[in-house]
Amino acid sequence: MLVLLPPSETKRPGGVGAPLRLDALAMPSLRPQRDAVIDALIALSTDEDEAARVLKLSAKRRHEVADNAALRTAPTMPAIDRYTGVLFDALDAGSLDSAARSWLSRHVAIHSAPFGPIGALDHIPAYRLAAGTSVPGLPALRRVWADAVTTALSALAPSFVLDLRSEAYAALGPVPSGVDGSYVRVVTAGGEGAVRALNHFNKHAKGELVRSLAMAAPRLDSVHDFIAWADDSGWVVREGARGETDLVV
Repeated sequence: MLVLLPPSETKRPGGVGAPLRLDALAMPSLRPQRDAVIDALIALSTDEDEAARVLKLSAKRRHEVADNAALRTAPTMPAIDRYTGVLFDALDAGSLDSAARSWLSRHVAIHSAPFGPIGALDHIPAYRLAAGTSVPGLPALRRVWADAVTTALSALAPSFVLDLRSEAYAALGPVPSGVDGSYVRVVTAGGEGAVRALNHFNKHAKGELVRSLAMAAPRLDSVHDFIAWADDSGWVVREGARGETDLVV
């Protein structure tokens, strides 16, 4: 089983790990794309005003230009600890025991814009780049990543993919058609059926779900296994549109 998570715009600063080692990240076949995006971000960072414009940074966030400039030299920390925000605060990976964190390491990938999908415990530096950003010197990020990520996921050959990414990040690497997978939508039960939940509750529910999975460490090889586990674990999950499941909150 592979769980795909989106990243977060907000990140914990600093770190004590050695600088980024691209050859140590999950899905090493993505090295050419990683090098290309990192090099483009470093080049962009030589002009702080232009970088702030391209990255849509407020005055309070202009320090993130320096984060991008130092992508190859800055200290790192595990990706699951680097990201903050609603989803990652609900997951609260730092409070999990070693067995649960080991489960995250084996089964969770976070789909970043500069590095592509990375393992939960892969060490990364702080950075600023969103899925929809157009970086000078690069094609659209969808063109950079989509085919390469789909190929890497196919080579990984997971038994089942639980896709919790936002639509913007799912577009940067569609799950291969030959892989059993399900895209999760968080919905709320309304008077006239299921209605898509607000963004905050969407992210919070996904974080809590992954925390539950890490603590339980189930073996899930299909969407039917996932729905059965969820039912036994107090979650309300049902089949949705073709290729999707609804997580009801």
